[in-house]
Amino acid sequence: MSQPDRAADRRAAQAVVRHHAELAATLDSHTGRLLAAADRGAETETLRHRDELARWLHDELLPHAQAEEAAMYPAAAALDRGKLLVDGMLREHAAILGLVSELGKASGPARAAAAARALAALFAVHLDKENRLIVPLLADADKVSLAGLLTGMHKLIGAEESGGTGGCGGACACGGDAPPTGAEAAVLSIDPRLDVRDVPHARVLAALDALPADGALVLVAPHAPRPLLAEIDRRYGAGMTTEWLQDGPDVWQIRLQRVPARA
Repeated sequence: MSQPDRAADRRAAQAVVRHHAELAATLDSHTGRLLAAADRGAETETLRHRDELARWLHDELLPHAQAEEAAMYPAAAALDRGKLLVDGMLREHAAILGLVSELGKASGPARAAAAARALAALFAVHLDKENRLIVPLLADADKVSLAGLLTGMHKLIGAEESGGTGGCGGACACGGDAPPTGAEAAVLSIDPRLDVRDVPHARVLAALDALPADGALVLVAPHAPRPLLAEIDRRYGAGMTTEWLQDGPDVWQIRLQRVPARA
């Protein structure tokens, strides 16, 4: 059996961690809007945000969890240190699914807020375990190719299929009709979007920290996020480039790209 491509595995690990940060930031954004409406006693608005959150959970978060169970978890469970860890992660998936169901059935602002807050807290802890335990375990395993496990797994690395037949038509690096293929297929060739409404700056910085050299993401905001950009500039300086893609009046989009360190 050929040895895994460690460089490709590191890039695959970065792609997973980056997508985790995007999922957490989006969940925080949805939850923040729901909690704010509940605090105001705005029942109709709260339930509208509940429905929006529920749709996102079913469209994005739950498919991501299912993809993990199909791709990463079996390989991790087969390793000496992985079996008990994966058992615990699967139990957390079941708890997350229960909270998603509870949220969907919540009949009032208080119950919806409680379910959303519990879900966000559990998901944050769950992602931290995946980032610190599951992903490194697979990336460092002698006979496991993390990049190979993620080939075609859009819900684990954040790429989206572009439609059509016979593959993705080059819209993502999933190993469809267009190159790259093999281990390189785990590396994203599109810029993910990160909606920064009501998202803590720490979540945005975590997503940027997870970017590989030359990696990029696009911030999407309802206003020019100048305080956040100033914080990013202080943190990264010349190590991060900024490109304004859309400057209002309703939506602002800013592309941020990591600059590779000079040898």
